[in-house]
Amino acid sequence: MTIRLALDHITTVDATPVQLAWAARTAGCSGICLFMEPMAVLPLMPQFDIIGDTRARADFKRVLSDCGISLDLVYPFTLAGRTNPGGFERALECAAVLEAGLINVLAYDRDPARRIDVFGRFCERASVHGLRVAVEFYPPSQVRSLAEALDLVRAVGRPGQVGINVDLLHLMRSGGTLDELVAAPAEYILYGQLCDGPVQAPDALDAEASSQRRLAGDGDFDLPAFVRALPKGTPLSVEIPRNHAIAEPRDARAMRAVESVRRALPEQ
Repeated sequence: MTIRLALDHITTVDATPVQLAWAARTAGCSGICLFMEPMAVLPLMPQFDIIGDTRARADFKRVLSDCGISLDLVYPFTLAGRTNPGGFERALECAAVLEAGLINVLAYDRDPARRIDVFGRFCERASVHGLRVAVEFYPPSQVRSLAEALDLVRAVGRPGQVGINVDLLHLMRSGGTLDELVAAPAEYILYGQLCDGPVQAPDALDAEASSQRRLAGDGDFDLPAFVRALPKGTPLSVEIPRNHAIAEPRDARAMRAVESVRRALPEQ
């Protein structure tokens, strides 16, 4: 059986939500991972508004249904030192209306106790809307590794509802191992994201993560072993931003990324 894949927004960073849904369908994906609003750190992303513009949100939801595409995961939910979880209320309401599978969190608060407290309160707000939460560990953040992510989600103690999004690139760049992933409690591993890259990390990890990843097979990462290390049935997305290829038509770019992953992974 062909493995189920979702298309991540930064793989086609120049797409609006509607364009992302159509690109996913064209590439043979079953889901998408969506930025719910543009970010300054992603300058190639076009302007759109599905949080405040309810008509645009309804149009997008209709396109998802027409395309047969699920909304697997939504960004950006960044928790910093002065973050008030209540400030995300409108975004959480929008995610609930769109039936998002997971809310993706990055944590930048340097204070360990406050980081746990704010994350816990955020997860409580998400649960009110019927939403699950996945923290994404990322070396430049304050949850830098799989071990630190496990510590955070265990402190909240909602296995299956609050867990971890494991990005293969971040696992490699944080010094993590596949054995470590295998040993992680399955109930805390909620998502996996796929790309390729060189063994040697670049100086600018943020630039690599957001714009300079490699197609599957063009680097040194063992994608099949990564998928085997995840709990069986873990949802997967293709997160391969290649800003140098932005002139290539969007659908062709998405197709190239997805097909590279399909070639790299055995059929399930």
